[in-house]
Amino acid sequence: MDKIKMTTPLVEMDGDEMTRILWKMIKDQLLLPFIDLKTEYYDLGLEYRNETDDQVTVDSAKATQKYGVAVKCATITPNAARMTEYNLKEMWKSPNGTIRAILDGTVFRTPIIVKGIEPCVKNWEKPITLARHAYGDVYKNAEIKIPGAGKAELVFTAEDGTEVRELIHNFKGAGIIQGMHNTCESISSFARACFNFAIDTKQDLWFATKDTISKKYDHTFKDIFQEIYDTEYKEKFDELGIEYFYTLIDDAVARVMKAKGGFIWACKNYDGDVMSDMVSSAFGSLAMMTSVLVSPSGVYEYEAAHGTVQRHYYKHLKGEETSTNSVATIFAWTGALRKRGELDNIPELMTFADKLEAATLGTIEAGKMTKDLALITSLKDVTVLNSEDFIKEIRKQLEQNFS
Repeated sequence: MDKIKMTTPLVEMDGDEMTRILWKMIKDQLLLPFIDLKTEYYDLGLEYRNETDDQVTVDSAKATQKYGVAVKCATITPNAARMTEYNLKEMWKSPNGTIRAILDGTVFRTPIIVKGIEPCVKNWEKPITLARHAYGDVYKNAEIKIPGAGKAELVFTAEDGTEVRELIHNFKGAGIIQGMHNTCESISSFARACFNFAIDTKQDLWFATKDTISKKYDHTFKDIFQEIYDTEYKEKFDELGIEYFYTLIDDAVARVMKAKGGFIWACKNYDGDVMSDMVSSAFGSLAMMTSVLVSPSGVYEYEAAHGTVQRHYYKHLKGEETSTNSVATIFAWTGALRKRGELDNIPELMTFADKLEAATLGTIEAGKMTKDLALITSLKDVTVLNSEDFIKEIRKQLEQNFS
C-alpha cells in the first residue's frame, strides 16, 4: 500500500527512559512503514531539557499552540536523586505541568477496555473518563517551613495597596504552611472543556469538590461550573438527554464504586491526579489508559498516563530482557493521528488510527501480551512477550487488517 500522506505536522515530544525506547520501536514498526509521517520534533529527554534550561519544553508547548495537535512521550520530573544521577543544573519542573500551564488545558483520561482484562470493580461495564483540571492548586503552591512559634497569615495586597488578611494559625512551635491559588479564568476554561467533552461524547458529567469544608476556594469552583452550565449548556444537555450534577468528592467516590461507568468525572487538579490512577488501576493497568490535554482554543496534546518505567530501563541498560506494556503510548499516537486526520480532512489517517488500535487490542485478545497483563488476564494459555516482540505481533495484526 502507498504511504498515507500528511499535510500538517504533529508536534512530537520525545521523552525518557524505557518509554523513549518504546517510542522509537513504535515509530519504526507501526508508523513509518504506513505513514509519510510529518512531525516537528522536540527532545524532552531530561538531558536536553537540562542543556536548554528547560526552554525546549516551553518551545514544544508553543509549537502545539501553532499546529493544534501534539503527541508526548512520558518524561522524568526530577527529584533529589535525579539531580545527582543526571548532573542537573536545577530541579526542573514537571514538563507536563509546564505544558498544561501554557495551554491552559483540561486532561481527560479514559481506561482502554480489552477482553480478558476485567475491572476489579465488577459492576463497571463501561469506561469512566477522569477530567482533571490542569492548572494551580498544589502544583503551583508556595510552601514555608515554620521554625518556631509565631503567627502565619494569608495576605492579599491589591494594586491600590490595600490589604486583606486572614489568620492561618498561631504556631506554638515548628510547623509548615502551604499557599495555593487558582484563577476564575482557568476554572471557567476547565468547566467549558468538561461540558464540551460531555456533549461530544454524549456522556453524563459529574463534578466533585469539598465545598462544605472549603467554603470559598472549592465553593468558587462549584459556583462557576453551575453558572456556566445554566447559562450556556443546560439546553444542549437536555436535548441530548445527558445530565450534569455536582456532588461532594467523598460522595462521588462512593457513587463511582457502585456505578456502571460510561460517564465523565471532573475533578480539581490533585483529586484528578489521584482518582485517575485509582480508576486506571481498578480497570486493569496504568499502561491501559488514554490521556489527552484539551485547551479552550481547541488544541490537543496526547500522551500516556503513566511514567517512564524506570525499573525496566535499568534492566534494558544491562542488556536484560524487558516486557514493557506499550499500549498507552501506541494509543497516544493513534489519538494524535486521528485528530490530525479529522482537522485536516484526511480520512485515511483516521482509518489507520482505528486499525492500529484494533490490531493492538486484537493482539491482546489473541492471548499475546506483556507480563503485566498476563498477571491479571482471565484468558487461558497466554503467551508472554518481551517489549519488542509485543510490538512486532501488533505489526503482524495491523498488516492483516490492511490486507
